[in-house]
Amino acid sequence: MSPPNGAPPGTAETEYLKVPTEPKPTPEEQQPLNDLVPEDDAEVVVPPDGGWGWVVVFASFMCNMIVDGIIFSFGAFIEPIKDEFHVTKAYVALVGSLMSGFYLIAGPFASAVANRYGFRLVAIMGSVLGAAAFALANFAPNVEYLCVMFGVIGGIGFGFIYVPSIITVGFYFEKWRALATGIGVCGSGIGTFMFAPITAYLIENLGWRTAILCQGTIVFACGSFGFLYRPLKPTKVHDIKGEGETELKMDPSKLPPITKMKMELALEAMKSNESCHNSQASINRMLGVNNNANYPRVSDVYHTISIPQQRALDGSSYEKRLSVPFISEADRMKNTGAKECLLQKSANPIIVPKGSRRGSAVDPEVNRPMYRDDIFFNASLTRLPQYTSRTSIAYNLSVTRLPTKNDIEEEKKSSCKMCPEAVKRTLATMLDYSLLCSPTFLLLALGGFFTMMGFYVPFMFLVSRAENANLAKEYTRFLISAIGISNTIGRVLCGVLSSFPGVNALFVTNAALTIGGIATIFSGFSMTAEYQFFYTAVFGLAISTFASLRSIVVVDLLGLEKLTNAFGLLLLFQGVAAIFGAPIAGAFTEATGSYDAGFYLSGSLILASAVMCYPLNYINRREMQKKKEMVENKSVPV
Repeated sequence: MSPPNGAPPGTAETEYLKVPTEPKPTPEEQQPLNDLVPEDDAEVVVPPDGGWGWVVVFASFMCNMIVDGIIFSFGAFIEPIKDEFHVTKAYVALVGSLMSGFYLIAGPFASAVANRYGFRLVAIMGSVLGAAAFALANFAPNVEYLCVMFGVIGGIGFGFIYVPSIITVGFYFEKWRALATGIGVCGSGIGTFMFAPITAYLIENLGWRTAILCQGTIVFACGSFGFLYRPLKPTKVHDIKGEGETELKMDPSKLPPITKMKMELALEAMKSNESCHNSQASINRMLGVNNNANYPRVSDVYHTISIPQQRALDGSSYEKRLSVPFISEADRMKNTGAKECLLQKSANPIIVPKGSRRGSAVDPEVNRPMYRDDIFFNASLTRLPQYTSRTSIAYNLSVTRLPTKNDIEEEKKSSCKMCPEAVKRTLATMLDYSLLCSPTFLLLALGGFFTMMGFYVPFMFLVSRAENANLAKEYTRFLISAIGISNTIGRVLCGVLSSFPGVNALFVTNAALTIGGIATIFSGFSMTAEYQFFYTAVFGLAISTFASLRSIVVVDLLGLEKLTNAFGLLLLFQGVAAIFGAPIAGAFTEATGSYDAGFYLSGSLILASAVMCYPLNYINRREMQKKKEMVENKSVPV
């Protein structure tokens, strides 16, 4: 078919559409850019938004139900273990706190392993490790043995179950991510509701040792649910299809200067260790890799090739491909004119990879989930401007980071390495503590630290306090279950609220924690069944808000690129806080002879965490303004 305006056959599309192009670089200039792209076809995981994904949601729900149900019901073990070993309640509480803490601390390491070996293997490893720890805890001769076996090793096993259960759902869903993730995490509340009375029943009738053994059997069942985490087969970029015929192509000669500069900087980060040694974070220097945000996205390397569906000016129809890079609308209008811009708007994006090789050498079982910027975002994607301003295909390309050639070679050779690059790169991202230089993040992390210090205290001592006040057992047995029910309801409500872009997630979280902290301080005001169940309902709603809206708050304050880094550091902060919170509250209880002292401490910590985070939006605006001024000052010539 002839080109428009009577252009002679063989004329390049960029010539007859008058699209200005830069001079073609020499082979020496083009080689560095080409090194950024793996020799094999780039691959992207496109969420199917259904199908087997709903089976994954079920598996996630069951894993969350078992793990959180067991953790939150540990308070039932405190009295029998204390009586057998003749130790204080605070000392026994340390066992459960260690499990809660290491369950969170293990998160970054479980994520790193999952990035290389997949969700399925990590979940199965966690279930085997957790079940073995519970089985061996059955033979505990003292509390110290329980701390190591049940607390530390069991907590690490739970961490390896927990991480796949919260991120694999987001890997399968895009449009329905909020709903699917919400269903999965509701397992936490349902597990709390179910396991509290079941654990109490097992202890009363079989003893605490057999109860732990029974729980270990249930933990082992998580392996079967983990097996349902079937890996998604990555799609080669050239195989991704939009609504019509679409293609992507890598051609460094057509990249805008800004993109070239970014890619050259990324190349330095990918090709040598020098940039790692110059990094502010020693974790990067030690591992020899950079934070994932320093690597290019797929959309930085590939261009849209569009097929205009217009007719030529002379009335004849044509179908020619115009190759242009991903650039802003303003730049496109400036460089190509309104006419070409309109042609681009009407075109359908198609995807063609660099190179002619077909067939990927990459293990199809490996999806590199941690190379996605949004992997820990568990709310509706409509809150992200990256999602609302792009098509589905363009969005997935814009949040997926490219692997390095070395990364692909390690998978291709299937070599047994202690720490492959896919693992090191995830650790370098999640543990990059240079983020602590941000006042916004530092305050957010400290707030989370105080919240988690008070978080587990009611789960540990609420039932014991009620029994000490002679509340009937038919009521005390279901106090923790009531927290689980209100927690589930709260997560559903938060899911609905978060679907509205105008909702201020930070304010909602702070308000809920304020109410929850005050309610915990006054939880001992009356020991009637009605008042205690009222308190559990308020507390359950408060903590559900903290858990559900955390990723939204991080993205609103720090941006999507920082989410994985922030999530990793927050897990460490919260894990350390969880280890010490309940034992300190238990020590207060022992010292004063009253359970109320522990609840005063817990409520005060939760309240303080909310109060210190109220000015976060203001601090964040000041920080952004300061960074903007620094950039502007650097750009002014001297």
